[in-house]
Amino acid sequence: MNSDQIKKLLLVTVPIVVVALAAAVFFFTRNNAVTTLGPQGTIAANETRSAAWAAYYPVHWDSYQDNLANKEKPSHFDTKPYLKNIYAGFGFSAEYNEPRGHVFTIEDINAIDPARKKAGASCFTCKSTQVPEMMAKYGDQYYLMSFDEIKDQITEPIGCLDCHDPATMELRLTRPALIEALQHQGKDVSKLTNQELRSLVCAQCHVTYYFEPGSKKIAFPWDKGVKADQILDYYDEENFSEWVHPDAGTGLVKPRHAEYETFMNSTHQSAGLACADCHMPYTKVGNKKLSSHVWQSPLNNIENSCTTCHRNGTEWLVDRVKTIQGQVKQTQDLAGNAVVEAINELKLSRAAPQVDQAKLEEAMEMHRQAQWYLDFVVVTNGYGFHNPTETLNNLGTAIDYAHKSVKLAREARGA
Repeated sequence: MNSDQIKKLLLVTVPIVVVALAAAVFFFTRNNAVTTLGPQGTIAANETRSAAWAAYYPVHWDSYQDNLANKEKPSHFDTKPYLKNIYAGFGFSAEYNEPRGHVFTIEDINAIDPARKKAGASCFTCKSTQVPEMMAKYGDQYYLMSFDEIKDQITEPIGCLDCHDPATMELRLTRPALIEALQHQGKDVSKLTNQELRSLVCAQCHVTYYFEPGSKKIAFPWDKGVKADQILDYYDEENFSEWVHPDAGTGLVKPRHAEYETFMNSTHQSAGLACADCHMPYTKVGNKKLSSHVWQSPLNNIENSCTTCHRNGTEWLVDRVKTIQGQVKQTQDLAGNAVVEAINELKLSRAAPQVDQAKLEEAMEMHRQAQWYLDFVVVTNGYGFHNPTETLNNLGTAIDYAHKSVKLAREARGA
């Protein structure tokens, strides 16, 4: 083949090869590139039915539906029997079960013991996409309505509308209590970053709160800060108690699932991570990238939740978590038994003749502190892993206050 023939062949074959390569690259990229889903269709501005979003976001819906597999709700009393004594005189002493998750909120709230329903309509505030609608409909009267007055109007569990803007799918806050708490801290909620929102949408519910006296409006006690000591200082300054323990005579405050507060200033939060990074890790379905909507322990999805940052291997990671949680459980049980001992000693001293009232009241104050720091840990999911150092410090503080209460109670009756 002479040079002219070679040139002609090249003129024909080279363009063909280039086109073939370009086509191969195009189709490979198209079929293998991971894309993140944006808005897929028009959803009504106040669409509370998450099933209505499924037509546009079927992969997310399938992920959300996987939460239905979590059917167990064992009683906390089985592994923490001291809680019965600690919660005496309060609704939690009648029943306190592990939560089954977001998809079961309506079913589970309607099944709770009647002693737990005294808070009224407010019980539903973190349980349904329909709550903002109810708040708009009834205004401040919503918080004063009874449980039975509103239960038939609320049928949808936690879902899409709680966290997402239907028009843009961007994260947003929908609960007034969190918005007001952030504003009290001087934060402009319109300038929150997406990474901040990936924790704050969770903080709409995974926080401690209280019912304001009189109005029963839900509020967050964050004006002094979000840590256990700062929140108790806030309550003390307000002279606020939720109930009086029938045996100890102490005015007590009840913390609730303080995951967000505990997570703040932890190792992971300080490194820039958000709740969703561990509990809703990015995953790939086909060529679509989405944040998992299976809300669970990161250990159940450790490859996506942990190994993207940690290179120590899954066995090491699991062992590390189990070690921390074991230490917390052991210390928590010591604190629980110490608080029960304080309650028992206070009961004896209150019944004793010629008791030193000043010392008795001081012992009751020590009990209030001890129970608060213990309960702040007990009600927070994760057995301390959200912030191991702070958790163990709170439990140590609880034990110290409980021992002081026991000593003062005995001295008060001359024992």
